[in-house]
Amino acid sequence: MRGILYFVATPIGNLGDLSERAKQIFSSVDLILCEDTRVTHKLLSAFEIKTSTESFHQHSTEKKIESILAELEKGKNIAVVTDAGTPGISDPGGKLVEAALARFGNEVAIYPIPGPCAAIAALSISGFPTDHFHFLGFPPQKKGRIKFFQALANFSETSVFYESTHRIIKALEQMEESIPHRHIVVCRELTKLHETTYRGTPSEVTEQLKSTSMKGEFVIVVGPQK
Repeated sequence: MRGILYFVATPIGNLGDLSERAKQIFSSVDLILCEDTRVTHKLLSAFEIKTSTESFHQHSTEKKIESILAELEKGKNIAVVTDAGTPGISDPGGKLVEAALARFGNEVAIYPIPGPCAAIAALSISGFPTDHFHFLGFPPQKKGRIKFFQALANFSETSVFYESTHRIIKALEQMEESIPHRHIVVCRELTKLHETTYRGTPSEVTEQLKSTSMKGEFVIVVGPQK
């Protein structure tokens, strides 16, 4: 009998957000695949979970995927996590699902264990319409970055994306050029001690950030074109 593949959401900052079901899955599976084993070890240690872990990330090879599929073939149950949030969302977990379905078809069981997702958390407090929205992942670091921000001007629905602490000001400056009058919400360090939400036009949010802190992980929500 083939094993089960679980995609388990983990906290995006507050350990209290790890669900009881996630803890049960972590304790019962044979293996946990992690974006960074060091990050996941800290999470597991906090709940005294000693399940074996292996790395699985965007640079993992086809050979690594083959070895994971072989473990499923043997009947091993496997959990997949990202460093924070929901695996498979702006994350390489999707290619593992694709490979498992290509190999086993509908004979493989793949279950989501829902929980935190930074994009959804930010959308929920944005005040913008969320019945339709664009999720854009991370902007390109170099090639295609200008086009990414120019495209925001053409979206009639709400859009949401992530940005790093090193590029947040650059992102806001590019939005000042492409959507200067659009209202945005920038969430910094969601669920963590220094969680902060900034609201306004790109230039207004830039000033707010510069007067407080530009450190941390950011989610940017862009309001719809009116």
